[in-house]
Amino acid sequence: MAEKKTVEAVKKILEESKKQNRKFKQNIDVVINLKNIDLEDSKNRIDEEIILPNGRGKEAKIAIFASGQLAMNAKKHVDLLIKTEEIGDLSKDKKKLKKIVDEHDFFIAEAPLMPTIGKTLGVVLGPRGKMPKPVPPNVNISGITKNLRNTIKLRSKSSKTFHTIAGKEDMDKEKIAENIDTIIKRLEAKLERGRMNIGSVRIKTTMGPSERVI
Repeated sequence: MAEKKTVEAVKKILEESKKQNRKFKQNIDVVINLKNIDLEDSKNRIDEEIILPNGRGKEAKIAIFASGQLAMNAKKHVDLLIKTEEIGDLSKDKKKLKKIVDEHDFFIAEAPLMPTIGKTLGVVLGPRGKMPKPVPPNVNISGITKNLRNTIKLRSKSSKTFHTIAGKEDMDKEKIAENIDTIIKRLEAKLERGRMNIGSVRIKTTMGPSERVI
């Protein structure tokens, strides 16, 4: 069950969104500010994947690098299948590769392909936090993709201010609030001093004003 303060904050930003009458369903953005922490030291940086209990509102898009049986099995579970022979072509067409990376939230790769992917595509995938998750060729891909569809990334890099999403504005406010609380709990667990390292957490719709949660 979501905390009352979080539910109230969600209620306010949703009411504000109704007044705007946007023509699209806005994201619920979570903006985090950390304090008293040195993010120049990489061990202090946040780099988490969190399965939201109530989903993202719109499922994450997934691409896979695979061959053989895994490629066959994965077809119906992913948004894009990149076959082994296409890796070389993508390495020569950075514009196409960047477009694919920007359009997909998560990448999976058959484990034996990882060295090749790292050498040829890592320069684009790495800085965007999109390096693939390696999986064995005989993995049950449906379970992995099912979880990833509802997963968000929480990634600070070297900045004390960073953001993620907690759903879409057409979701139930209690469910959005529960997602937000899940993100905050995971964040606290990863910080050396827990909530003491959090300067603020604010939430907002894509185009709307923010409300403070912490």
